[in-house]
Formats: sequence, structure tokens, C-alpha cells
Amino acid sequence: MSAQTPPIAPDVSGRPFFFCGIGGSGMLPLACILNARGAKIAGSDRSRDQGRTPEKFAWLEAQGIALFPQDGSGVTNAEQVLVASAAIEDTVPEVARARELGCLRASRAELLSALFNAAPTSIAIGGTSGKSTVTGMTGWIMTQAGTDPTIMNGAVMKNFVADDVPFASARAGRGKVFVSEVDESDGSIALYRPTVAVLLNVTLDHKSMDELRVLFSDFLAASDVAAINADDPEALALLPRAKRALTFGITQEKAQIGVVPGSIADGPTRQAATLVDRHDGREYPLVLNVPGRHNLSNALAAIAGAVAAGVAVGDAVAALAGFSGLARRFDVVGTSTSGIAVIDDFGHNPDKVRATLRTLRMHPGRVIAFFQPHGFGPIRQMGQELAQVFAEELLPDDRVILCDPVYFGGTVDKSVGSADLAQWIESAGGHAEHVPDREACADRIVALARPGDRIAVMGARDDTLTAFARGILDRL
Repeated sequence: MSAQTPPIAPDVSGRPFFFCGIGGSGMLPLACILNARGAKIAGSDRSRDQGRTPEKFAWLEAQGIALFPQDGSGVTNAEQVLVASAAIEDTVPEVARARELGCLRASRAELLSALFNAAPTSIAIGGTSGKSTVTGMTGWIMTQAGTDPTIMNGAVMKNFVADDVPFASARAGRGKVFVSEVDESDGSIALYRPTVAVLLNVTLDHKSMDELRVLFSDFLAASDVAAINADDPEALALLPRAKRALTFGITQEKAQIGVVPGSIADGPTRQAATLVDRHDGREYPLVLNVPGRHNLSNALAAIAGAVAAGVAVGDAVAALAGFSGLARRFDVVGTSTSGIAVIDDFGHNPDKVRATLRTLRMHPGRVIAFFQPHGFGPIRQMGQELAQVFAEELLPDDRVILCDPVYFGGTVDKSVGSADLAQWIESAGGHAEHVPDREACADRIVALARPGDRIAVMGARDDTLTAFARGILDRL
């Protein structure tokens, strides 16, 4: 089976693709975009075989996508392109069957970048934190600007959710604009050649800082114009690699898209500020229906990216007043009769967790932070930094409850786990408990909760966390 990127033309109508792991946050929206463009889509997913999130897979089938058990039975002819992660073992039945038939194989990023790079106007959102939110914001701005964009996201965008589209992590537009988040964690960001590159931040996540600097530097150099966060020193240091640049920032006084000092008004679920375009000194009232200083920075990034693509500043600012946010991004599930709020959040790396905890800390009430690590590897990679964040951002009365890392099978080194992370939090001065079983964690959280608390359910790579958060609220 070819290890090279298959020659994917912009017109994929009638071409057959088989997605191994079609329910994943990166796979599902890409499959939906290709399906909308007339490709023949089929797929399998271990989660479906295990009975998790059946409503999602039922919806995919309702879109005309054929689903099969992950036993190789869906790969039936050599014309199919197998879309699978490079990390998937050769022993997975679909991979073995595709090799037997001589099918071409592409990673999600190879396929996405081929479609993205073919778009007349492409906007790539990069950085270690905030990509999904900024992609949603930028996509909404471009939609309101009348460009009918295609949007590829890793999270459900509430603005595009409808009764017949409950899993709106993608939008298949007919216009010339393609907005997508691009991933540095697997190095695939190097495949993209964007018209506009938006760089949010460069912070520790899946790779070392040295590796990240190279990836993001090349990302800027590959673009026609770059929008760069001037508040992030690491991102700003890469500015010389851009052919043309537009800077944005809250605190950096020289940022071209900035905020008038003293104009920020924070609320528990929304915020406002006065934006200034330092090209001409004009000011614009910005209203956001999402809380937290990180989301104000995200809004500036989306505005700068849209402006670099030709949208007027005032139009971009006005559009964001109607932005509804993303699922699992500081998503308030509800509040109990005793005033206990439950928040569902994607926070999983030090930067994201810090942003979530700081948003919670801006308002009164004790915090109970439930955290499910998104794998054993990430604990080894950034566990010490995560522990420091929990210890620094939480108060003495706050609590961290940790279950075991998410694990869906396969070979993995389990020598470092959640018990170690709990110990590191304690050593750093925080208060953490390791309760291996997740349902037992729910019991512990319900027992701990008291009126006025905020319970934050945090973690990535597991769609069932939303149901877990709702279950806690129901019990309260």
C-alpha cells in the first residue's frame, strides 16, 4: 500500500474513501466535508463497536455514510482510499485488508491539506491552545461576511448546530474560503500552504519547545500573510519569518489590532471591551458571549485573521457579537437548585487548564476540578507542568479529582499515571485525590459539592465526558 499522499483533486465527487476511526474529532468533520462534496464515504470506529456515543454514529449513517465493524469488512476494493492515522498499527484489520487490495492510504492531515491548499483563500489557525475556538470564531465571521466558507474544526460549533446537524464540527460551504485548524502535535502543520496563517501561541504541549519553534516558524513562512499574537513572546519572536504580518494583542501596546486600556468588562458568561485598529486609530465596541481573558485574545486572533483575508474590521467585530461558542469549551452544562454550576471543558494541557481555572477564579465560589488525562503519554510529557498549574491557580479550599487516563485499547506504557499526577499536585501545594474509576469520581464529587461550588469537568479525546458532566448535574 502506498505510503505517499494520494493525488486528491479538489473535485472528489464519486471517489470512495474509508475512514478508520471515523468518529474521532478530526476524522468526523473531514468525512462530512467530503460527503457533502459527493465522495462515497464509509468507515469504522472502535468506539462504535464498544457501544459508546451511539447517537453520533446513528447520525453519520443518516447522512448516507456506511459504517462497518472494525474487522476489515468495509474495505472491499482497490479504488478505496484508506484514511487512517499514521500511528495505527498494521495489525488493525482495515489496514491489513487495504494492503492486500493495494489501496492508497492517506492520513487525515494529508487529505485535509490537499483540499485546503486547493482553496482560493485559505485561513489556517495554528498554536498550542485556542485553535478550535478561533477556528469557530473565524468561520462565523467569514460566514456573516457572505463568503459561504468551508470550515474544518475539531469541536462542535454551536452557531452551526441544528436539529438535523447536532455534530456541527464542520461546515461544507460552496464559496472560495476554507478555514481550518492545523495541528502541530503530529507535525502535520508542515503540509499546509495558507493564504492567511494565524498563530495564537507557542507553549508546551505534545512536543518540545525547540520542535514547536521550528514548526510554527515554517508555518508562518509558508503563508502569504500572518496574524500573530503579540502578547505571546514565543509567537512574536517568529514574526521575522512571515512575508507580511498583522499583529494582535490585549496588553502589547504596539499590536495593530488591540484593546483600549481599561475598557475590558468581565462577566461570568460574557464580556466586553473596546477594540482599536491602530492602523487608523478607529475604535469598535466588542461584545462576546464567552467568558475569560483567553477568549478575548481568541476574538482578536479571529478578527485579525479575517481582516488579513479581506474583511473590514468593523464587520468582523460586529459578527462576533453573535458567536455562541463551542461545545466543551467552558460549556456551562447547567446550575443545580442549590447554585452548583457544572462546566464541561476540553482543558487538557497546561495552557488550556490554566485558562479555564483563571476564568473560574474570576468569580466567587469554590472550584472542584475533575480531570481525566487524555492518555498516559501526556502525563509523562507535561504532568509536572500540569501539577504546577493546578497548584498555582486553585485556592486552599479547592479540590482536584483525578480518574485514570482515557484508554481505548492498544499497546501503551502505563508506568506513569494519574496517581503520580495527584502526588505532583500535592507536592506543589495543591489538593488532589486519585480515584481510579470515573463513576466513583462522580460519587466523590457529589459528596464534596456544596452550594455555590463550580464543578469543572476537564479532559480531551473522550466524547463521553459531556454525558459524565450532565450526569453529575442530574444528581445534584
